[in-house]
Amino acid sequence: MTWSDGKCRCRWANPGNPQYIRYHDEEWGVPVHDDRRLFEMLILEGFQAGLSWECVLNKQEAFRRAFDDFDWDKVAAYDEARQAALYADPGIIRNRRKIAAAVGNAAAFAAIRQEFGSFDSYLWQWTGGKTLVERGPTTSPLSDAISKDLKKRGMKFVGSTIIYAYLQAVGVLYAHEPGCFLEKKCP
Repeated sequence: MTWSDGKCRCRWANPGNPQYIRYHDEEWGVPVHDDRRLFEMLILEGFQAGLSWECVLNKQEAFRRAFDDFDWDKVAAYDEARQAALYADPGIIRNRRKIAAAVGNAAAFAAIRQEFGSFDSYLWQWTGGKTLVERGPTTSPLSDAISKDLKKRGMKFVGSTIIYAYLQAVGVLYAHEPGCFLEKKCP
């Protein structure tokens, strides 16, 4: 379907939400190699569990403020009082399990960075540094393997479906739909 701006986009993009359109057009599926952004997206994808991505995206700036711009060292050090403040923050998704998981995941993220030199190196080694073209499923052998490894390292809210969406978001998997104006930029 052609939108009012003359472009065709993936069916999941909401034409009524300018932030969602910008996300689709400028961020989703673009390879990310910045650890701060990789951490942010990992945490946000975990908060998306059971909700729509649009709900999370609409709260992205509030999440950045609440989680110290996704500084994993700061997040890993959140004590009970700091977590309680997050439970009361109306700007974010106030799910206690997801907030606790974000804190624990920050510590695991830091440990992975220590082991591999960067989370970028850890993540992209799964595909030999290449973006894979994959459309359709909600999990794959790749997302299964990464999910299993992250869980072994102590992370939570990193099931295969969440990791598959994460891999699409950060450009490890390229999944723009046929007909989308961005499909032609397929790596």
